[in-house]
Amino acid sequence: MRWCSRCVLPDTRPNLALDAEGVCTACRAHEARPDVDWDARAADWGRLVEWARGGADGGYDCLVPVSGGKDSTWQVATCLDSGLRPLCVTWRPPGRTGIGERNLRNLISLGVDHIDYSVSPRVEAAFARAAFLRRGDPAIPMHMALFAIPLTIAVRFRIPLVVWGENSAVEYGSSDGVGVGQALDAAWLARFGVTGGTTWRDWVGAEGLTERDLIAHRAPSDAELEAAGCRAVFLGHFFPWDPETVLAAATARGFRPDPDGPRTGAYDYADIDDDMISVHHWLKWHKFGFTRTFDNLSLEIRNGRMTREEAVAAIRARGDETPHADLERFGAFTGLGRVAVEEAADGFRDRRVWVIDDFLIPDWSWS
Repeated sequence: MRWCSRCVLPDTRPNLALDAEGVCTACRAHEARPDVDWDARAADWGRLVEWARGGADGGYDCLVPVSGGKDSTWQVATCLDSGLRPLCVTWRPPGRTGIGERNLRNLISLGVDHIDYSVSPRVEAAFARAAFLRRGDPAIPMHMALFAIPLTIAVRFRIPLVVWGENSAVEYGSSDGVGVGQALDAAWLARFGVTGGTTWRDWVGAEGLTERDLIAHRAPSDAELEAAGCRAVFLGHFFPWDPETVLAAATARGFRPDPDGPRTGAYDYADIDDDMISVHHWLKWHKFGFTRTFDNLSLEIRNGRMTREEAVAAIRARGDETPHADLERFGAFTGLGRVAVEEAADGFRDRRVWVIDDFLIPDWSWS
């Protein structure tokens, strides 16, 4: 493993690469931000808003995929402030938390229509079990559904604009610059949609799943979106995305962090709406040798709120981040049990990663 000389991400992170100076693509992308003409992009957003309002045929101007988190609150507030009438759509996680429910209710109270889309618990459990055992990622069904459901509804309702939040290809690194524009399309989903390079068709037959079981996981094609007059864009392309500034905007509209502190990673305001998302992030440790905390603290370094030395010290102080309670929940939800979950996770350790002599923290306590 090689580690970025500026942040605390390794080159094992998918879609990330280090250059000749040892700087990762995510840090290089952030370094280029001052060169972006943000006024021009804000003007582009204004023109996009006018286009959407003109193409809504008296219905919804835009669709906003939401969880109730800080980003979706920011997205909704920005759309409302821009004079758009949004329809908000949520893939309902099987382990929605109390704070997640509270923040979603607050988002709806801003003045939007909302669809809370629940997938059959039987399908959710079977798909999560299959994705975990085959690919070491129980969040593949989540990512398929949360992208597919809003896009499908936008096509059915013929809503002209779908407004996503941050573009992860920018914030966490695109090794070749692909996917860093304003549009979310099929190529972006295939590479950055966190589906392990699979589509819903690859899971037909797994754990007895049928084509009809996976209706919610089928995203419309680019041609279908075009035929319906729909465009899907990232709001973070038009306005600079930073977790702290987005948090401030969301908090001003009633969003609240988790009073019990971070559920996974370093932030008490991110990844707080789903009991089992921490299992997805925990598996990064096995497969890639880092955790959600490394992601979060790298953002803090890039935004000048922390030094690399301070981030390393914070990681050392946190130590082991195994989400014990959530592993129990996931084991019960999938029917695998806690012991079988941990045993299966060990099978996804990458031997190229687990040569631990070159770990970021030389005095890490491996016990």
